[in-house]
Amino acid sequence: MIVSPTHNLRAIVDDNGAAILDIERDAISTLNPTGGYVWQGLERGEALERIIANLARDTGEDELLVDRDVREFVKALTMKHLLPR
Repeated sequence: MIVSPTHNLRAIVDDNGAAILDIERDAISTLNPTGGYVWQGLERGEALERIIANLARDTGEDELLVDRDVREFVKALTMKHLLPR
């Protein structure tokens, strides 16, 4: 599944995480480094499954746990209107 950020967002991502400006809602959201990692994958148009596999590989965490956490994170981004429904 590919989920892309909405067009009204501007993001800055670095090793410390991400700051996302929603220009339509005049709101800023911040993400920790793991959230920034996921966000960058979404911005590149990577499939969610690929982001999960890469994150599990890069962190050495169990892929099933990463899958659950990333999918919950994507739901939270959707609820904040940072991803389309």
